[in-house]
Amino acid sequence: QVQLQESGGGSVQAGGSLRLSCTVSGSTYYSRVLGWFRQVPGKEREQVATIDRNSRTRYAEFVKGRFIISSDNAMTTLSLQMNSLSVEDTGMYFCATSAYGGSWTPASFVYWGQGTQVTVSS
Repeated sequence: QVQLQESGGGSVQAGGSLRLSCTVSGSTYYSRVLGWFRQVPGKEREQVATIDRNSRTRYAEFVKGRFIISSDNAMTTLSLQMNSLSVEDTGMYFCATSAYGGSWTPASFVYWGQGTQVTVSS
């Protein structure tokens, strides 16, 4: 079992920044890849960024150059630095873990946090 808890969400004006954090506890077997995802009402959950145990990162096109994902070596703390936020970045942000290298889509991730809301106003 793995437990995840997000924090750091909030409200910010367009152009601003937020930093999300996620603490990961429990079995490390499932923490080969950690990821951030987001969802808005009426839409499917979508991937934002992932990082693996070798610190390889992957980003969705719509956040490249604006967001930075990072984790500690033990994969117990995950962060997402979000810069140049736009109204389109509004949503519930979730962190999740996967035991499978190369995981990217939400279906590949097994354990999820409860989410933290990010609201960007114009």
